[in-house]
Amino acid sequence: MNQNFDIALIQSHLAWENPIQNRTHFTNKINEIEHKVDLVVLPEMFSTGFTMNAKEVAETMDGDTVQWLLEMSNKKDCAIAGSIIIKENDQYFNRFLFTTPNGGVEYYDKHQLFTLAKEQEVFTAGQNELIISYKGWKIKPQICYDLRFPVWARNTNKYDVLLYVASWPKPRVNAWDALLKARAIENMCYCIGVNRIGLDGKGYEYNGHSAIYDVLGNSVLDENPIEKEAILYAVLDKSHIQTIRKKLPFLDDADTFKLL
Repeated sequence: MNQNFDIALIQSHLAWENPIQNRTHFTNKINEIEHKVDLVVLPEMFSTGFTMNAKEVAETMDGDTVQWLLEMSNKKDCAIAGSIIIKENDQYFNRFLFTTPNGGVEYYDKHQLFTLAKEQEVFTAGQNELIISYKGWKIKPQICYDLRFPVWARNTNKYDVLLYVASWPKPRVNAWDALLKARAIENMCYCIGVNRIGLDGKGYEYNGHSAIYDVLGNSVLDENPIEKEAILYAVLDKSHIQTIRKKLPFLDDADTFKLL
């Protein structure tokens, strides 16, 4: 088990509906990471931008972007995570992927689809939660709009990290900031949010504010908020979680209920 977990968050512009250009861009960004990390995190729909044009840009689990993730994981000897558009059984999913150096792939399909963009008319909502076990850490992935729904993130599995990838627009970034901190505090975990920057093909602007909060809601990053393209580094400490949960056993006092 790793007591420390070394991560790199890539906050970046995205080329609209251009997987080849985005893969090239992120290859260069990942290659800029000079020291050994355990996990690299990319934004939501990092290969295309947040588009509803799934029919034209969707890939399969055997497609180029999944293969690229596996190759980069192997090359950099780390896990890599982010979401892309996947077509499966004539359905489209906004799918979070977590690839590992040994060729492993785990995935989570976005549950709360963004109705303002009519995401629910194009994509199928995922119904299954996922806890990823990696190097002794338990990670729960979520995607963007999931952040507004605390029950779906509820820490009933004693996970260590709640991880959001997003395309969260500038006009509502104050909600992003507040909710990431709230999720860390209420779930007594590290909460990570990786957002994009720049303009998308529909003219919507994104200004980043990628962040990491600890169990008490304190920012882990030296600079916060960050509104430019950047690779953000942090080391998570398992003893921080263990010490605070032992001193403040709030998770043990939660009501017991199940999602229908």
